[in-house]
Amino acid sequence: MTKFKELGIKDEILKALEELGFEEAFPIQEACIPVLLSNRDVIGQAHTGSGKTAAFALSMLHQITPKKGIQGMVIAPTRELAMQIAGEMKKFAKYTGIKTATVYGGQGMGIQLEALDRGAEIVVATPGRLIDHLKRGSIELSDVEHVVLDEADTMLDMGFIDDIQFILDLTPEERTMSLFSATMPTEILRLSEEYLRNPKQFLLDADDLSGEGIDQAFLVIKDKDKFNFLLDFIKKVKGQVIVFCSTKYRTRDVAKFLHQEKFNAVAIEGDMSQHRREQSMAKFRSGKADILVATDVASRGIDVPRVELVINYDVPNQDMVYFHRIGRTARAGGVGRAITFVSYSSVGDWNLIKKQIKADLKDLNKEMGIEIKIPDPLKRQIPSRRYGGQTRSSYSRGPRYGGYGRSRGRGSDERGRDRKRNDDRGRKNQYGGRSRW
Repeated sequence: MTKFKELGIKDEILKALEELGFEEAFPIQEACIPVLLSNRDVIGQAHTGSGKTAAFALSMLHQITPKKGIQGMVIAPTRELAMQIAGEMKKFAKYTGIKTATVYGGQGMGIQLEALDRGAEIVVATPGRLIDHLKRGSIELSDVEHVVLDEADTMLDMGFIDDIQFILDLTPEERTMSLFSATMPTEILRLSEEYLRNPKQFLLDADDLSGEGIDQAFLVIKDKDKFNFLLDFIKKVKGQVIVFCSTKYRTRDVAKFLHQEKFNAVAIEGDMSQHRREQSMAKFRSGKADILVATDVASRGIDVPRVELVINYDVPNQDMVYFHRIGRTARAGGVGRAITFVSYSSVGDWNLIKKQIKADLKDLNKEMGIEIKIPDPLKRQIPSRRYGGQTRSSYSRGPRYGGYGRSRGRGSDERGRDRKRNDDRGRKNQYGGRSRW
């Protein structure tokens, strides 16, 4: 592997990298940094955890001059990812005198205005809040020379494409621009054709959805059994664990259960205030919390080296979401594990994701001897009751044969009176009373 000092980066940046323990560049960094340093635009396709943040950050820091206003801009889809990128930027820029400001929704505007007033050469922003600053004049883009769109496919999925175009139209034509994305849908390629000039393309991981370095497994179980299996797995883990859930309600429930079991867990979900989300992430990053329970809001933007295990408590709704989730472990060339809990109702969705996994995938049902009993909806029997020697469906219309009937539209009290009348009618028939039939 190529060493960073061979890429022509300034000594001040190399000193910070050395302190961080970074000596050799990853493939995406080795490929992109020299091209960006030559002021040529770049399109980089790489899976999460491959080191693309450093690829654009180091080259940007190398070319920016301190105390000359905003010269670099990074746009990210979520506040968590924006905060992560800004945090990495500040580490790399430790000896350069370059300042980074982070602007995102959910944080008070006053805090961000103060940071901008103190002076910043790089702005890391989410699209909506950046537009807010542009409209009030607190951020000017006339001197921007370096622009990065990170996780462009996610911004497309979140409906930010118009915002991105609005922002880019305000930047100078003479700029160096890079676009990084895990996938390259048609809309992203069109965007790149409109705003990038003769870009150099690096599709380093276009076909690599294997989750290299991650021991992947799945377990098909009843939904009600998930929590017991969750406890079994996390009790065996020495490092940190992230548990991904499909909804905010599920996230809250799982975090509550873990607290009841005396685990040191924190949660992140969409309805939490930004302050609480930042508190949770701070505890997890510092190691004060062992378990993070989160919705997919956190599947990008978490870079915690000590994450040993990722558990998909629910099957994600897209294959790329799966890879972004499990990419929270095995960061920066490390190793890790990922286990997906597949409820019976999610087997179809999981089978679609499995087709995209190009690595060995352990079937824990076989290893643990757990039998799968998925009910066949085509063979499902409608519950029945036996009346006078005949079997009738519980959904038979009307209160015939002394049955309860559906009594559609009636309240519970009326259904109770119906049952009593039907029972009385049945008794009259039994003891020689007059029958309706």
